[in-house]
Amino acid sequence: MKIKNCFVVTLGVAALFFATSCGNTKVKKSELARIDSLATTYVNPLFPKGPDPWALFHEGIYYYMHTVQDSLVLWKTTDITDVKNAPRKTVWIPTELSNKYHLWAPEIHNINGKWYIYYAADDGNTDNHQMYVLENVNSDPFDGEFVMKGRISTDKDNNWAIDGSVFQNKGELYMVWSGWQTRRVDTETQCIYIARMKNPWTMDSERVLISKPELEWERHHKNENGWNPSYDIFVNEGPQPLMSPRGKYIHIAYSASGVWTPYYALGLLTASTDSDMLDPKSWSKSQQAVFRQSPENGVYGTGHNSFFPSPDGTEWYILYHARDTQVDLEGAGDTRSPRAQKFVWLENDYPDFGIPLPTSTRLNKPLGVVSSTCLLYTSPSPRDCS
Repeated sequence: MKIKNCFVVTLGVAALFFATSCGNTKVKKSELARIDSLATTYVNPLFPKGPDPWALFHEGIYYYMHTVQDSLVLWKTTDITDVKNAPRKTVWIPTELSNKYHLWAPEIHNINGKWYIYYAADDGNTDNHQMYVLENVNSDPFDGEFVMKGRISTDKDNNWAIDGSVFQNKGELYMVWSGWQTRRVDTETQCIYIARMKNPWTMDSERVLISKPELEWERHHKNENGWNPSYDIFVNEGPQPLMSPRGKYIHIAYSASGVWTPYYALGLLTASTDSDMLDPKSWSKSQQAVFRQSPENGVYGTGHNSFFPSPDGTEWYILYHARDTQVDLEGAGDTRSPRAQKFVWLENDYPDFGIPLPTSTRLNKPLGVVSSTCLLYTSPSPRDCS
């Protein structure tokens, strides 16, 4: 293989410089193959740390967010697998006491041509978590400003609410989230709720409970080693809507069991797109976890996911956080890191997420990705950098 022009390529964290003199220069095929492999593949995690990862693919661009606690940060890239090297912007630093602390699980959505970021925050007391929404009317969310549209009131008692996400079905906008049925006393139970939206910041129906942690695999909250809560906490949280490829179903992946345990895992709620989204009977629930820890692969606490397509629309990926150890080791802080891997659709319009892969596994980048590390060959790469 010959390379026609002078170039320097930088790959990954360590710079790989490969220079040739001008004109036609022969290069070892093995070296080119190695460089091409690095340019068209990736390894997890996408960041060393970063819980509650979210990605949206919109008009050829991936927009990415994860929890950073004290502010909202947005990344923008054509290559989601190289997001750590992408441009980033702090789009929101709260000043109001009510939502100044513990900013969790931000998500950016484009609704009717405007940008909205949903997140949960509190006043310093995590028992007071509520959901908030920001709006940016600019066509590019990196331009203009996000302005506070307000707190999303989920019920008359303003019960604890986190992890809001939205989806559309049959022309209606819906929100799903995790919340308490009543104020915690000595036991905490997080449930999944749904409501119809009047607009992106206002609910237009009563909240409807569609899942609570009642199955054995959903109720793990004690570690044999590591931190444990002082009271019982049963968890359903992080609901993520996913339309099936044939449009038959709305699936909602959700996370269950304590996030501080290795047993944190994904379940699946499913409703027909022709059914009443606000009728609890419309929703069926997986009786077993659909994505869980893989001790043999060294992956624990898999959950709080989102989904994104490949740029060419032929593949789907699950984006989730996990740990390399069963629990956070003393002094290590929060070690949850974001990972992405491809999943497949079954003939029945249900997803098969597989098992979480080791971080040593080199994976093909999503088809159609425009990589910042593409090489200019006389003939295109097998997975053309486009």
